[in-house]
Amino acid sequence: MPSYTPMPSDTFTFGLWTVGNIGRDPFGDPVRKPINPVEIVHLLAEVGAWGVNFHDNDLVPIDASPAERNRIVRDFNAALRETGLVVPMATTNLFSDPAFKDGAFTSNDPQVRAYALHKTMHAIDLGVECGAKTYVFWGGREGVETDAAKNPVEAIKRFREAINFLCAYVKDQGYALRFALEPKPNEPRGDIFLATVGHALAFIATLDSPEMVGVNPEVAHETMAGLNFLHGVAQAWDAGKLFHIDLNDQVVGRYDQDFRFAAVNLKAAFFLVKFLEDVGYAGPRHFDAHAYRTESYEGVKAFARGCMRSYLILKEKARQWNADADIQALLAEINAGDQAPIPYSAEAAEVLKERDFDRQALGIRGMPYEQLDQLTVELLLGVR
Repeated sequence: MPSYTPMPSDTFTFGLWTVGNIGRDPFGDPVRKPINPVEIVHLLAEVGAWGVNFHDNDLVPIDASPAERNRIVRDFNAALRETGLVVPMATTNLFSDPAFKDGAFTSNDPQVRAYALHKTMHAIDLGVECGAKTYVFWGGREGVETDAAKNPVEAIKRFREAINFLCAYVKDQGYALRFALEPKPNEPRGDIFLATVGHALAFIATLDSPEMVGVNPEVAHETMAGLNFLHGVAQAWDAGKLFHIDLNDQVVGRYDQDFRFAAVNLKAAFFLVKFLEDVGYAGPRHFDAHAYRTESYEGVKAFARGCMRSYLILKEKARQWNADADIQALLAEINAGDQAPIPYSAEAAEVLKERDFDRQALGIRGMPYEQLDQLTVELLLGVR
């Protein structure tokens, strides 16, 4: 019987902002006292996580002096060494401060755009100092409430100029760092630029250094818009751009809920885990989620353990699915016939054009997807 105990090889990570979330929401004050980054590192080590990620100001307050900054980073790195945790990813908070109320890289104010670059360069330096290999950009304020406010073509141009600038900066510094764009359709802005994985992939192709930039898709963000998250992840993987992934859960059509992984859409979570394991995704499995506001820090630990345990249970279910004789027999029936692609040639095209197809037989043939789906449900419910 699998133990479902997380191991470093599982590459499970949490952000300082996730387990350190104090339970404030737009309608309620905090319910948990703040804990500092060193305490968070030890909490994550206790529950069995592999790594910890941060926004720049999760670690170093925005108004910290250079001496305070150095002390905080020294203590944080000491905690990492003591616990064995690593920092695979870092990012910049370009959304909380009032300066970014109209966006950062896409703000209509050129001084705000310059400040966003200034802040991000310092944050990149901080991330690299702590060991980060991936740098995520979530444009939470890069959007509008009214289309009267911004020309979207000009906004995307500004976004492109910023990413090009920062790619050049990373190259100039000799950092071994890749960027990952994190799409989201809305909230906190009414409409956010680069709303989905598809938007981000199209944008990356226009950059000066597209090889440096991938995506960081998040379950909740695509699900908010009613999209199939697995399909977006698969497209990113197929493009060689799945640099990082944010795991949580979400009810379709709601605000950004950031529930514990697999807490809502169990079958969708199963197929996501199955995909990541089947293709051999080796990057961080980052839980960008929050414990319920009802919880103490003991509840936060239960939340973090639950994220990892659910992933490992679904990983085992995926192994069982791949080994299930009835499921595999149905898949063989569904995929019967020559599955090889038809390479183009003028001769092959002519042969295909002249081929006689039994259209009625094609239409009559059944596909046993009902059986396949039911067997999947039964496997997840533990009766297979």
